[in-house]
Amino acid sequence: MGNARLTLQEYEALVEQSPILIWRANTEALCDYFNDRWLSFRGRSMEQEFGNGWAEGVHPDDFDRCLKIYLDNFNARETFEMEYRLMRHDGEYRWIFDRGVPFCNDDGTFAGFIGSCIDITDRVEAQEALRINLEKEIKSLKGIIPICGYCKKIRDDKESWQQLELYITNHSEALFSHGICPSCLEEQMKEMKTMNIQTRQ
Repeated sequence: MGNARLTLQEYEALVEQSPILIWRANTEALCDYFNDRWLSFRGRSMEQEFGNGWAEGVHPDDFDRCLKIYLDNFNARETFEMEYRLMRHDGEYRWIFDRGVPFCNDDGTFAGFIGSCIDITDRVEAQEALRINLEKEIKSLKGIIPICGYCKKIRDDKESWQQLELYITNHSEALFSHGICPSCLEEQMKEMKTMNIQTRQ
């Protein structure tokens, strides 16, 4: 590709129309810029989001954790990553993955932080659904299961005895495929040889 450089106009268009939500904070940890994508997502003006205005959209349950991560890393001038819920223009909270990095002026002095955010709601909801399903599966087989020491049948809550495979199938999504293990195969072969010898006699 060459060493073509973006013009200032091209750079501004790239930042403003990026699918990523972008913010900038000054040395006092106050946000002084949001790109068009952020403002469209929030449905608010630059003036409304300016300073700490953007924090009004953070979910109350996430606010304290979010603020601590932000300020701790800002004061330490260290890159940070965090997830929190941010209110969209339609009033729905969406999970956001936010990554902030410190930046400097041309002379090397600390100038503040620049952050980029992406909507990860679909991923978070998929993980939560998976967790709930896993908990249901674990719960369905939780506790002491009465099993016969001889035939290995299981007694259910209706005091009836069921084959092990049937019980597990009814209480989980597990399916069975029957085979024979090496030890049992060896025993069966021995029994067959013994039966053949006895038949010949």
